Amino acid sequence: MKIFKSINEINTTDEVVCALGNFDGVHRGHQELISTAVKLAKEKGLKAAVFTFTEHPINVMSGSVITKTILNFDDKAEILEAMGVDYLFSIDFADVRSMSPEEFVKDLLVTKLHVKHTVCGFNFTFGYKASGNHEDLKAFGKIYDYEATIIEPVQVDGITVSSTLIRGCIEKGDVESYLSYTGRVYMIYGTVIEGEHNGRKMGFPTVNLNLDSSMALPANGVYFTRTYVGDKLYPSITNVGNKPTIGTFAKNAETHIFNFTENAYGMPIKVDFLKMHRAEQRFENMEILAKQIDSDCLAAKNYHKID
Repeated sequence: MKIFKSINEINTTDEVVCALGNFDGVHRGHQELISTAVKLAKEKGLKAAVFTFTEHPINVMSGSVITKTILNFDDKAEILEAMGVDYLFSIDFADVRSMSPEEFVKDLLVTKLHVKHTVCGFNFTFGYKASGNHEDLKAFGKIYDYEATIIEPVQVDGITVSSTLIRGCIEKGDVESYLSYTGRVYMIYGTVIEGEHNGRKMGFPTVNLNLDSSMALPANGVYFTRTYVGDKLYPSITNVGNKPTIGTFAKNAETHIFNFTENAYGMPIKVDFLKMHRAEQRFENMEILAKQIDSDCLAAKNYHKID
């Protein structure tokens, strides 16, 4: 998949079927839309493309992080490539925010991206102050010689799937619904950092990951997880939070990996969140906390069906 991160660097001359949207989370609704674009491209002998923005337009307009990101750019790109997308146009919103709806279509989609067919959602808007909608996109197609397909809402168990819904699931710790709405487990990853060694002192050594505050982050609590260390997979249990019993700390993730004895500092790991076990709470002292951790680990072993 070829990636373009600015309008000026776009140099392809291939005609495309282009999926339009933010696609944060690439949930089942997004997947329906993108799969439709890929299918149409194959039928028409064209390339499949996705047009999106590098940062959410609301954050660009406000100058601050109002809407949290569900997937970082690399994760989103990896998913899109696996779906069969040939070109990803991920552009800074600031570069197009002043375009009228017709300029967006004529100068960007048609002239620059060589669009012959667009695919968008029922609530897609475009152009200055989001003044264009999917009906306008269809109307401009008759003028500028492209077709337009509109994707209706996708529902799971009677609930319309949206990025807002997905963010809510993450922030409530409802990782099981996240799986239902996206088809993927919620996960975090990074390089293991050195912590305070409090878990080790209590007999439960952990690996620690910092969390990015610009991302949608899971509710503070204890989760049953599985952890990839390199190419090896281990059952695990993860605490997300601020460690209120111990002191005042920035939100982070601490994972106790069962049957793992190596030194993981500096190693890349990935943690899949499978089920929330309980909310984070403050205990009266470290002894009570240690007993609770022991109980949590027993519950996690039962969940993972390990000794």
